[in-house]
Amino acid sequence: MKKHLVEPGKKIKLSERDPQDIGDFKGGKEEGLKAISKLNEKLQELQELLYAEGRHKVLVVLQAMDTGGKDGAIRRVFDGVNPQGVKVASFKVPTGEELAHDFLWRIHKQTPASGEIVIFNRSHYEDVLVVRVHGYVDKNVWSKRYEQINAFERILAENGTTILKFFLHISKDEQKERLQARLDDPTKHWKFSLGDLDERKLWGDYQAAYEDVLNKTSSTHAPWYIVPANRKWYRDLVISKILVETLENLNMKYPEPKDDLSGIVIE
Repeated sequence: MKKHLVEPGKKIKLSERDPQDIGDFKGGKEEGLKAISKLNEKLQELQELLYAEGRHKVLVVLQAMDTGGKDGAIRRVFDGVNPQGVKVASFKVPTGEELAHDFLWRIHKQTPASGEIVIFNRSHYEDVLVVRVHGYVDKNVWSKRYEQINAFERILAENGTTILKFFLHISKDEQKERLQARLDDPTKHWKFSLGDLDERKLWGDYQAAYEDVLNKTSSTHAPWYIVPANRKWYRDLVISKILVETLENLNMKYPEPKDDLSGIVIE
């Protein structure tokens, strides 16, 4: 999984990352789904342990172009986990109240508490992506936000939050197929928006904006991973494996009982 990491200080180009890649995994989709199932079982165990111990906090950030698969990844990777300890925060167009505060105000309120995993479906990075591409604020405003985001994530990390950030990387051709599938299926019309076509015309601008995000905000305490996402099963495999390995490295333990239970007999 290390090949998908954006190493801090090392520049990447998205054009050199293949969205169709399946890394060193040669087993194909069938073997991939079996591996995901095992990882999911392990994730359920680790999430229960995280919740019981109540010491660590985990933030998972998902970003992607339209149809990139954020919703699908959430459904499949976190299938079966305890909903008491896992939350999803989705960030839409800011409200008037949110716009009256700094851009991180609405984000900070959604960060995980001890024992929680919180998944950001879109995130604070919209303020250097959509905001930049559409020119909602001047460059001298959004260009300062990279360091503000780095400082914000440093605060979270120094206060016990483990941060994992995933960019779900799809090709323009794959996006076309997925948009067409939504258009062809009446049950998916609710997912289709004419605005998606307008955003598609800005593909190059978004790719440049994402490159800056990945190059300027991947750090040791809040790393970015570029996940090849044309193949949905491999997308889920990468996220699951990185998440499981990260949780295992927290060396968590179930808390000791408050009372001596050795002599307890339940009649």
